Amino acid sequence: MEEVVNTGDAAWMLISASLVLLMTPGLAFFYGGMSRAKSVLNMMMMSFGAMAVIGVIYVLWGWSMSYGTENVAGIFANPFEQFGLQGAIYDDAGEFLASTLGDYPQIIDIAFQVTFAIITTALISGALAERVKYGTWLAFTGIWVTLVYFPLAHMVWGGGLLSGAEDGLAAKMFGVNDEGTANVAPIDFAGGTVVHINAGVAALVLALVVGKRTGFGKMAFRPHNLPFVMLGAALLWFGWFGFNAGSAFGANGTAGLAWVNTTTATAAAILGWLLTERIRDGKGTSLGAASGAVAGLVAITPAAGALSPVGSIALGAIAGILSALAVGLKYKFGYDDSLDVVGVHLVSGLWGTIAIGFLGTETGLFYGGDYKQLVVQIVIAVVALLFTAVLTAVIAFALKPLGWRISPEAEARGVDESEHAETAYDFAAALK
Repeated sequence: MEEVVNTGDAAWMLISASLVLLMTPGLAFFYGGMSRAKSVLNMMMMSFGAMAVIGVIYVLWGWSMSYGTENVAGIFANPFEQFGLQGAIYDDAGEFLASTLGDYPQIIDIAFQVTFAIITTALISGALAERVKYGTWLAFTGIWVTLVYFPLAHMVWGGGLLSGAEDGLAAKMFGVNDEGTANVAPIDFAGGTVVHINAGVAALVLALVVGKRTGFGKMAFRPHNLPFVMLGAALLWFGWFGFNAGSAFGANGTAGLAWVNTTTATAAAILGWLLTERIRDGKGTSLGAASGAVAGLVAITPAAGALSPVGSIALGAIAGILSALAVGLKYKFGYDDSLDVVGVHLVSGLWGTIAIGFLGTETGLFYGGDYKQLVVQIVIAVVALLFTAVLTAVIAFALKPLGWRISPEAEARGVDESEHAETAYDFAAALK
């Protein structure tokens, strides 16, 4: 058997996988800069810990649970079918298995998808800054990615309940076509439900279960290093081109559209956030610009291949405004979402997923479509939200015997010292 590979597509997908992997160290800078000086190392280690745990788990059972062929009730695939990637790399003749998504070997898809699992889980850590035991975080990482992320990836992208498959919810609502797929298929181009709603809801649940930092609502928790925050945002933006344009699964026009839409929406979101700050506070901030960029990136993720560049401007601008307003809700409702995972990822993830029903160039209401795409988008968003909320709560309470919180004394000294026996800076002033 002679293997035929589109080397251009293969190269692009390998580069995209590398770009998405870079996002997690970028997130470490973003979150590390937003935390206080006595907690920056722990914050960065939470991202690196997610890379370590999931990098192993994904090879063992993550790929099989997400994209295996043995569908279990439309919720997950058999984790033992391709355990350790057995049968996922080579065929019986010893040739590389071909991807079902592009003209390259399937092993490249595996490389690409593991990076999504890593960054999604790492995003959650921002809600837990400065107060949790590192060992409990690592245990949560392994359990959560297994019970929540892999099933949701299967449901949306692996032919499960939230996909356009014949047995999916969308097909049950509006029927199937002659090809056996949903007449109105859900659109989640690169992870509005799987990544951002998923991580945002999990962050909210953990913030409620773990509780507030000492002094929350009574003292200011200011970012200790805003250049770190902006560097992290820049690395995230750069890596996001692999995230979104890579989800075209080839070096093609769809990838180009996703690239342009990603840039356009992100730029508009920065302007939307800064305008909101200007009206509300009188000044636009560097933290606002960095956070606005992330909000725009989040919102365009599910929609990158479905919108026009002009539609992406509207999507991004509204995302920047919504998230700028939403980050203050934690003070009103009393949950300590330390680094605004809920306000940015959940809010903009919901907006980006649902907005496809309005702004999608083929099926959106504003482009001559009917109500059906909007209904489908709302349904998949709500189901993903409830699925994640329930299972995350179960996991969070199940881990309580391990202990989530460090002691009040350790929290006062700093989680870096108590959990890692290190400090980021050697001069005392930085620890204040």
